[in-house]
Amino acid sequence: MLKRVQGPVGRGFQIVEGLFDRIFGSEWNPFYHLGALSFFYYWIIAVSGIYLYIVFETSIQGVYDSMEYLTHEQWYLGGIMRSLHRYGSDAMALTMMIHLLREFGLDRFRGKRWFAWFTGVPLIWFLFTCGINGYWLVWDELAQFIAVATGEWIDWLPFLGESVARNFLTRGSLSGRFFSLLVFLHIALPLIMLLLMWLHIQRLHRPDVNPPRGLAAGAFLMLLVLSLVLPAESHAQADLGRIPSELNLDWLLLFIFPLIDAWSNGAVWAVSVGISVFLCLLPWMAGRRQTPLAVVDPDHCNGCGRCFADCPYVAVTMTARQDDSRYDTIAVVEDDLCTGCGICVGTCPTHTPFRRQAEFGTGIDLDDFPLVDLRDQLRRKLEALASGRRVAVFGCEHAADVETLELEDVVGFNLPCIALLPPALIDHLLADGWTEGVLITGCRSGECFNRLGVHWTQERLDGSRETYLRTRTQPERLAVHWAADYQRADLMAAIEDFRDRLPSLDETVEATGEASDEASESVREVTP
Repeated sequence: MLKRVQGPVGRGFQIVEGLFDRIFGSEWNPFYHLGALSFFYYWIIAVSGIYLYIVFETSIQGVYDSMEYLTHEQWYLGGIMRSLHRYGSDAMALTMMIHLLREFGLDRFRGKRWFAWFTGVPLIWFLFTCGINGYWLVWDELAQFIAVATGEWIDWLPFLGESVARNFLTRGSLSGRFFSLLVFLHIALPLIMLLLMWLHIQRLHRPDVNPPRGLAAGAFLMLLVLSLVLPAESHAQADLGRIPSELNLDWLLLFIFPLIDAWSNGAVWAVSVGISVFLCLLPWMAGRRQTPLAVVDPDHCNGCGRCFADCPYVAVTMTARQDDSRYDTIAVVEDDLCTGCGICVGTCPTHTPFRRQAEFGTGIDLDDFPLVDLRDQLRRKLEALASGRRVAVFGCEHAADVETLELEDVVGFNLPCIALLPPALIDHLLADGWTEGVLITGCRSGECFNRLGVHWTQERLDGSRETYLRTRTQPERLAVHWAADYQRADLMAAIEDFRDRLPSLDETVEATGEASDEASESVREVTP
């Protein structure tokens, strides 16, 4: 059942993100930085909230008057700050909910990735609680409505002995101390929320918490223009002796109140708690994804730390060696954190399986997808092809499928992540004449299922990240074309075009004057 919903949601995101790629480019695509935008909006809310707090009064009359002064008398600064505070909260709620839906649709919430999802659910409660609490502080008719509705909703809980609505929200009981308590909560709850946001990203290496400057500038400009064109304003002052007749509701932060008004309090509690529990249990309800684990070979690990630096999920740590090795440190894999992406395999510099006379050996490998098997399968499939412009295509199992491509003289291999592919293997295939060309594909930039796989692959190919491509062959024999799952037809067209433009191997050797044995020496340089 979940897959029937998950599939269309994920496909919808891929299509929309492709459209946004064409408009903004992949670097500024907001869908690729939803988490970072949420952090960015949080800081806008915090900075504007500090300014509002400076001039805020906590007396019954002063609460409303101080907000009116900011909105109208000091509209050029205080009014803008109030509007930024309000619209920033709406924007954070929107990006957070889209982020949750996107992670679900793209299947990035279960297995070893459950922690980020599980810790994200309480953030939803905190965000909406902070938003509702903030509306109380205005103390206009809208604040009165949601305060009374919230008090009655809380009063439904059987373990509360005193009535919140009766003891705090009547003409005789309301005092400035009530608003002092609200201000305290409005400071404490966002600080706790910030702590949860920090916890939320603890199992991620290099988490995306700062959007690109251009995207951040655009997001802020959007909020600023909205604040100037449609400034946040109060309703009439609250009067607990009168029922408000007309309200302009903030549907992003206050959507629950029409439900409280239409349903029973018990029903709203049941739906709210039920959805929260469902979201918390969803990673296990969806089933565990069977993934390989990275395994370190002590005889070949030289303790360089590149696997530690490239792992997207902090599953690799470096510890002191206890054996008689000449190296001081060794990589250690935390099985509970390893997602089996294989990015660590692609960055390990100790690969030796591509020497003809050497025994296979690599410092880190996947237990049920060893690199030597990939090498042997490649050789068998490429040898079975007729002579011609043979092309080896490497893809990602979470992107366009390359193993079922029905193209002549093309061999496709799906990898757990494209960053599992060692640059030395590309050297081996091109320099030793196993194929005339190699095409690399996978998730689109910004959509990488394993977060950093596409980014690391691009840097390895352009030589800006170790372990990088060292091949001496002609650059036209290597191509890159990122493609989402629904772009399979585009990928096939790109492969056909690449194959048709390839020079034959004989033409390449004649043009470069380099024999394959000479090129193999460059592959050997990968081994430290």
